[in-house]
Order: sequence, then structure tokens, then C-alpha cells
Amino acid sequence: SERLFVEMADVMAAEGWRDVGYEFVCIDDCWMAPTRDEHGRLQADPKRFPSGIRKLADYVHSKGLKLGIYSDVGNKTCAGFPGSYNHYDLDAQTFASWGVDLLKFDGCNSDTLELLAEGYRRMSLALNKTGRSIVYSCEWPFYLRPVQQPNYTEIKQYCNHWRNFFDVYDSWRSIKSILDWTALHQDSIVKIAGPGGWNDPDMASICVFLSQLVIGNFGLSWDQAVTQMAMWAIMAAPLFMSNDLRHISPEAKWLLQNKEVIAINQDPLGKQGYQITKDKNFELWERPLSGQAYAVAVLNQQEIGGPQNFTFSLTFLGNGLACNPACSIRQVLPVSRDWGVYSWVSSLSVEVNPTGTVLLKV
Repeated sequence: SERLFVEMADVMAAEGWRDVGYEFVCIDDCWMAPTRDEHGRLQADPKRFPSGIRKLADYVHSKGLKLGIYSDVGNKTCAGFPGSYNHYDLDAQTFASWGVDLLKFDGCNSDTLELLAEGYRRMSLALNKTGRSIVYSCEWPFYLRPVQQPNYTEIKQYCNHWRNFFDVYDSWRSIKSILDWTALHQDSIVKIAGPGGWNDPDMASICVFLSQLVIGNFGLSWDQAVTQMAMWAIMAAPLFMSNDLRHISPEAKWLLQNKEVIAINQDPLGKQGYQITKDKNFELWERPLSGQAYAVAVLNQQEIGGPQNFTFSLTFLGNGLACNPACSIRQVLPVSRDWGVYSWVSSLSVEVNPTGTVLLKV
């Protein structure tokens, strides 16, 4: 209901979320009335959004925030509400007139892959024609992948970020499957990411929010929550929270509002990170940052036992250049502390909890 989004906007403004960079309040599927109005326009459910989306957008904007909304490329949304097929220009104009700032465009109920691709292109052009700056979030490659390899160069021409994988769930198994998939496909997806266009590991239609960070719910241990935050920063993934900010723990709030991690995620160089080695249960990832720095993540996939050490040569990092001739190393997660200066030929030993990650800045 609109009350939920009003309350969430209030919390985002009052409790520091907006100030660290979380600026969108996003409505997902199920916001619509079951039919269009007499002019063919989408309309909000009159019981749950009695004031209408324009009024909600005005309220969200008054808090220094932006409003995101949901539609679908096909005849119907994934939950069965009216889709945008054959209404792309009208729907784009409607969203712009309401003051919407982001559109998540799903891919359910499109008859063919050709119609799917045409719909994503047409909505992109329609949004641009409105003259309003609207972030365009696509699910295009996710729906292509079972049949054909997505053309990411084309997708980036039309979309600002795009979903690659299944819905994230509030479980370690889900987080692990996303990381495994990303590492397996990194040769095709890492190179395309950059300012204006980003790989989105996961995005779920759950009738509340765009689903990204499930930190602050109930399914992840602390170490697993640290892993998700660290690895989403490494992957340059858009940070959308799917949680109830009115009832979040201080620990989860500290993690989600961690300015050092957010700075890595939002680094202006805009390069996505990648896995550089895997050794038994350990994975070593790096992400090039501006200022000749690197973010480095050591992930322990082991699910039982206690903390274990992973030792690696610093010559592994940045094709041997990250620490040549020397570098300073700072640990960002799970706690923040300086590790000092290391020479190019040094080895680093990192202790990591099971299903945990140590995030470093080099």
C-alpha cells in the first residue's frame, strides 16, 4: 500500500539511508488496478494506492528521494496485471507524468524472443522521448539465456542495468548460486559493465521492493551477510535493499550503511570485479578502482568448521601491478582496520570464517 512506501521513505530520510546513497524507493509488481482506465492508461489499485502514484512520487521527492515503479514488456506482468505490450509510448508518458524516476521492466508473458527484444528497445526509446530522466532496469538477458547468448553490447545501448540470474532469496544457497554463476560467466559479462550500464546479479518481483540485498532479514548468518555486501561491491552491482527498514537490526544497518563498502561499490572508474583464482574452498576476487587501487575479496565457501587461513602472493593482484613496488592494505570487512605497507613480493595470509568474506582495499 502507499502507506508502506510513505513510511519507508520517512525512514530512509530520517535514519541516514539517503545520506549514504540509497536514493530510490521502488514499487514492484502488484501495484496496478486489474484493468487500464477508459483512456487506456495504467492506473494504481484504488484501495491500496488511493492517492495515486503522482501524489506518492511528490511525497517521495519531498524527502529528497526518487520513486521507482514496475511494468512488463509482455501482455501481462508476472503476477497477471496489465503489461505494456502495444502501450510502450503511452506507459512511458504516464510514468513521466507521474514523476517516476526508475522503471523496472520485467519480461513475463512475451510471445516470442523477437517481441521481447523489440519491446525492450521500444520502451527505452519511449522513455527517452518523454524528456524525463528515468533509470531503465531491464530483465532482457535473463529471459534470453535459456535459448540464446545475450548480446550485451546491444542491451547496454538500451538499458541502464540488466538482470542476469534467478530471483535472489533470503538464503545462503541463493547467494552462493549467484556468485558461482557470475564467476562461471565472467568472461562474457564483466567487460560490458561500466558507467551507464551494469550487470544486476538478481532481481525479484515480490510485490514490495526490487530485491537485491537481503541483508537485514532472517535467512543469512552474519558472515553470509558480510559476504553478500562485500561481493555485491566487488561485482559493481546496483544496491537495492529488500528488507523492512522500520525493523532492521543495528548490525545490519551498520553493514548496509558502511561508507567504505559503498564507496567501493560506487567507484567512479566503474569496472566490475572478477574471480582471479579458486583454491579448494577459497575464492580470490579483485576489482580495479580509481586511483590505481584495488578492492580484493577473500571468500571462504566452506560451510562447516571454524575460521581458516588463505595465503596468496600479492603478485596475483592487478596482473602483478597492484603492489608494485609496494602497497598499503586496509581491511574494510568484516571489521575496519589498517594492515600496513607490503612489498610487491610479499605474501598475505587472511583468516576467513566459514561462508564469510574478508574485503580489503589495496
